[in-house]
Amino acid sequence: MSIIWIGILASLGAGLMTGLGALPVLFGRNVSQRTNDAFLGFAAGVMLSASFFSLILPGIEAAEGLHGSTVIAAFIVAAGIALGAGAVALMNEFVPHLHFVQGPEGGDPGAMAKIWLFVIAITIHNFPEGLAVGVGFGGGNIANGMSLATGIGLQNAPEGLAVAIALRGQGYARQRAFLIALATGLVEPLGGALGVTLVTISESVLPWGLGFAAGAMLYIISHEIIPETHRNGHQKWATTGLLFGLILMMLLDVTLG
Repeated sequence: MSIIWIGILASLGAGLMTGLGALPVLFGRNVSQRTNDAFLGFAAGVMLSASFFSLILPGIEAAEGLHGSTVIAAFIVAAGIALGAGAVALMNEFVPHLHFVQGPEGGDPGAMAKIWLFVIAITIHNFPEGLAVGVGFGGGNIANGMSLATGIGLQNAPEGLAVAIALRGQGYARQRAFLIALATGLVEPLGGALGVTLVTISESVLPWGLGFAAGAMLYIISHEIIPETHRNGHQKWATTGLLFGLILMMLLDVTLG
């Protein structure tokens, strides 16, 4: 199987974990706000660890191998991080979307239905995660890609549950809330396909792609996930979840990557 198909399937598996996390809503299960914040903190910790151990550091190593200079390598990855964060920031600024907690953001949605605005918000969030998994397979590095796919999949489960719970709170039926949560993860294979294809076509793109994916995820962590977990008075639980997720992802990266 080609590395491109491996990257696409791995990012699909990670995306499907949103549906697995949303399963409790089908059975009428619910979680407290404190637990939900802890789960989202865990997701942020996994993304934070993955950004450095699976994207930034391998990006610097790849750039150093291409250019023979640690300084040049650091500047290339730094530029990639800035571009990734800037791309997500621009989407947040101009693409109309809706967060159930933070409210509407972006441009004028016109007559677009609220549910589609929410789906767009999750798409902005999940696409960089799929991109990160795809880029992680760059240069044929299956171990690094599988480590990223495992970590992203683990953090997608609590995100899927959070999405389904938010939809239930807005009056959506259990089955529809579950299906929408599942669908939000299916954008990740698109990001995975783009990422693995680009870095496979040209080796010089790899450090830029790794930095770009890291920057996009870091922006999402700081702009969306951490503020959301700290607005309900459960900061200690959210921080504990973040640390647990960061440590777990670090161990996965060392043992699998």
